[in-house]
Amino acid sequence: MHTIDHIYINGQFVTPHGTEMFDLINPATGQLDGQVLLGDVEDTRRAIAAAKAAFPAFSRTTKAERGAMLQRLHDAVLARADDAANALIEEYGGPRNSSVGRSRYTANMFLDVKQVMDDHEYVKTVNKSKVVLVPVGVVGIITPWNSSAWFVANKVATAIAAGCTVVVKPSELSARQNQILTEAFHAAELPPGVVNIVNGRGDVVGAELSVHPDISKISFTGSTPVGKQIARLGVDTMKRVTLELGGKSANVILDDADFAKAIPNAIAACYMNNGQACIAGTRLLVPAHRLDEVKALAKAAAEAVVVGDPHDANVSLGPIVTQKQFDRVQHYIGVGIAEGAELVTGGLGKPAGLEAGYFVKPTVFAGVTPSMTIAREEIFGPVLSIMTYETEEEAIAIANDTPYGLQAYVSSTDLARANRVADQIVAGRVHINGIHDDLIAPFGGFKQSGIGREFGPYGLEAYLEPKAILGEAAQYR
Repeated sequence: MHTIDHIYINGQFVTPHGTEMFDLINPATGQLDGQVLLGDVEDTRRAIAAAKAAFPAFSRTTKAERGAMLQRLHDAVLARADDAANALIEEYGGPRNSSVGRSRYTANMFLDVKQVMDDHEYVKTVNKSKVVLVPVGVVGIITPWNSSAWFVANKVATAIAAGCTVVVKPSELSARQNQILTEAFHAAELPPGVVNIVNGRGDVVGAELSVHPDISKISFTGSTPVGKQIARLGVDTMKRVTLELGGKSANVILDDADFAKAIPNAIAACYMNNGQACIAGTRLLVPAHRLDEVKALAKAAAEAVVVGDPHDANVSLGPIVTQKQFDRVQHYIGVGIAEGAELVTGGLGKPAGLEAGYFVKPTVFAGVTPSMTIAREEIFGPVLSIMTYETEEEAIAIANDTPYGLQAYVSSTDLARANRVADQIVAGRVHINGIHDDLIAPFGGFKQSGIGREFGPYGLEAYLEPKAILGEAAQYR
């Protein structure tokens, strides 16, 4: 049993004022694995006060000083990578191989952000004036459970690079992962008050961050409905917001693609992170005349996915995070069947021998139309919807027929054609021929997939405000 009964304020681990204990359930077994003591509004206000007090001095630090902090954070987080991976496996159900890689990747984020900071111009000349990029202030960071440490690390690193202090409200479902990351932050010996972390509920801690006048910006990753509520709550104090929200990503397979590669890649893009990814390619768009071939390839690829104990290095699909999320995915599978979609493989219930945990059968539907519920709503589980098109123009229209616009995928052996299609898809990122990685390129969504961008120089500038100094100031740059 893991008991987490402290939060982190002003450089110290302290007992929260809040008294609610939250159960931590191992999703692979359905058994109680620990408890976390949640902070409340008073704890949140103490953390905000600490961040506010630390901001004036921290905002005046040099690039070199902040770069040294980012280097120490990298070193400290990397030193705990194995612990973090084990927590990700047991608390979230992340498969071992991806969990180990992600935990090491989390540490590398600090160096990526350090390089972006080193290369960024904080003082510029615009026409005859000097423009200085200054830190926005105290930032409230709110992160989800599907990649907790990863999101916290990126947002904290970027805030530090900008000269901002932060209060983090991570998901209470990720308390073990959060605790390890917090201990690494403490080991990095940041100035007190620069990073404060309060475990707690979104409607308590998150809501207070969203309305408190001393929070200048909210950086939130999570669902679209919650993102809208945060934006509403923050408008009275004119908070700056970066909102990375939901998605219903299209994966467009053009008729000249290498289907033997593209369809297994499509299964991987849909099932990544146990199917619990905002960027998952859950809508597979294929030429109508090749549907039978696609169904056979998708069925084979889905049935080759190894589902089971995430400790097993051979497993690539672990459980859904909670009973509530499992029930949500089952609901959508049932709706897909009821609305007339063809069940190619998978379906309702748990895989044989895995009845104890929150395991979902890798599921593929065909015959899905754009109006069906499973084609329009974010399921957040390993459920793929195959849709057909007749022309390239129709494929683009179907891909864009969604309230979301976070990510998309295009496959073709003609790169000029693939790029032409990618240019017409309304999404913040479009991957061509596979799943690619670039933490310097901007990440974020169009439409109801969010506001603003993260990563790289675009992400850094979201934590900065431009101040113009007019007159003869530019010569003193």
